[in-house]
Amino acid sequence: MSNFRIYLIQSLAVILLIFAGCQKQATPDIHPPVYGVMGKQAMVSTAHPAATQVGVDILKSGGNAFDAAIAVQLALAVVYPRAGNIGGGGFLVYRQHDGNIGSLDFREMAPLQAHKDMYLDENQEVIENLSTLGHLAAGVPGTVDGMIKIHQKLGSMPFKSLVQPAIDLALGGVILTEKEASKFNEHQENFALVNEHRTHLQNEQPWKPGDTVFYPDLGQTLTLIRDQGRAGFYDGTTAQLIVEEMQRGGGLITLEDLQNYQAVWRQPIVGHYRSHKIITMGLPSSGGIAILQLLAGVEPHDIESWGFNQPKTIHLMTELERRVYADRATHLGDPDFYEVPIDMLLDHNYLTERYSSISYDRKTSSQDIKEGHVEIIESMETTHFSIVDALGNAASVTTTLNGSFGSKVVVKGAGFLLNNEMDDFSVKAGIPNMFGLVGAQANSIAPEKRMLSSMTPTIVEKNDTLYMVVGTPGGSTIITSVFQTILNVIDHGMTMQEAVNAKKFHHQWLPDEVYYEVNALDSATLSELSTMGHVMKPRSEIGRMDCIMVTDQGLEGAADSRGDNTAMGY
Repeated sequence: MSNFRIYLIQSLAVILLIFAGCQKQATPDIHPPVYGVMGKQAMVSTAHPAATQVGVDILKSGGNAFDAAIAVQLALAVVYPRAGNIGGGGFLVYRQHDGNIGSLDFREMAPLQAHKDMYLDENQEVIENLSTLGHLAAGVPGTVDGMIKIHQKLGSMPFKSLVQPAIDLALGGVILTEKEASKFNEHQENFALVNEHRTHLQNEQPWKPGDTVFYPDLGQTLTLIRDQGRAGFYDGTTAQLIVEEMQRGGGLITLEDLQNYQAVWRQPIVGHYRSHKIITMGLPSSGGIAILQLLAGVEPHDIESWGFNQPKTIHLMTELERRVYADRATHLGDPDFYEVPIDMLLDHNYLTERYSSISYDRKTSSQDIKEGHVEIIESMETTHFSIVDALGNAASVTTTLNGSFGSKVVVKGAGFLLNNEMDDFSVKAGIPNMFGLVGAQANSIAPEKRMLSSMTPTIVEKNDTLYMVVGTPGGSTIITSVFQTILNVIDHGMTMQEAVNAKKFHHQWLPDEVYYEVNALDSATLSELSTMGHVMKPRSEIGRMDCIMVTDQGLEGAADSRGDNTAMGY
């Protein structure tokens, strides 16, 4: 074979290799997008299929998003008792179809007899479990008054028709899912410990999936609320049962506390991110301020090109979170009791200075940002639901008892669980609550004060129209989960379901550790972040989103498949 022919064959082979490489690069392995449930007119996404069905039924019968929100909230108190409630509280962020926005604070309050040292012993040390388990852990419930105020301002259907589905569920019985049966069994010892009477949550044999639980006492309480409105809970029979329960177990809530409670309409916190309008909850939720601080820190950076869950992206977001959670611990509390410097915390110059110490190749020690020490971050139980109706009204609601099944106290004769929200106060400066969050004077206990929350119900507009309704449970991880979900859609181009499914990470200043969901990060990413100084800790689950996005094809409902979460639309 001639040298020329050999040269020709070799050259052709090189050209073919180059062409093959170009072809591979030009046609990457792109997976088709993953969408959630699609609906043309309306969408409901909640933590339980029965509650979602209630919401859809209300919408189909002519109710608006706010009617559906009331019905869903009350239904969750029956079918999802670890977090759904009438004995707890929460927040609503709403957007009406004409663009009008607002928010309702139906967060619990400290009883009149509460004081800043109520969980400390004679040596000023925190008494273990006193703020989390039993009667003294309960704040004055806000949910029922919240639902009544929503109905008065935004509802369109008769209030009785919105309560009736929950009554039907309570009296007709709820079939336990596998996850709910497991949760019931997990807390049997504590139910027995704090309740003198046998509750409907207890069983001689372990609960099994498919078992039916009946709630006759709760059904009667809901009937009183249906027929008497606010007086059906904060006065009369139910109020008396709450007071008697408090007296039995050494709690503080009195009839005066119940009669004094009022949910409060507040202005939502509003900001912008990459031409999107962010409408989120203000104080006493810390989430809205924190979300806007975090988004402001990301906006100058091209995280889209950096990549989803890549070391550079995670490092920046973690450094921002470190500073934002330190601000939360220092400055945030009930604005009716403490002058919170909101304008300063959201000021461009303040944030520029705050973030100027971020190094792009080395983590900052949390101890260098502010003194403090936290050793653990525990599990969390809250619930969120999102609703959009056929007119385009949107409701974003996050509600909770705080810990799973709250204080574990079931009001005898009334059949509902009381919260353990008093733990969300700073029971002692610098000492973490059950979620590892620390606080200071701004969040100290005082009579009729509302405890700081991480709940972050949020609505996003794009081009002055409704775009996303987002939120999640997760204790201290709520803020970072909502933050990442918004970035996943806007910066990383995900569908709503992909943004919900995406593995997440979390940092909260203290403890000085980055928590990440198992399989969220590959070994190279973990190695690079560790080299930067980050302490990486795997965790089974972070966040459990229930979200909705408006798309060109209609409404996309996205529910987290790791729970019983369900989206339905039509």
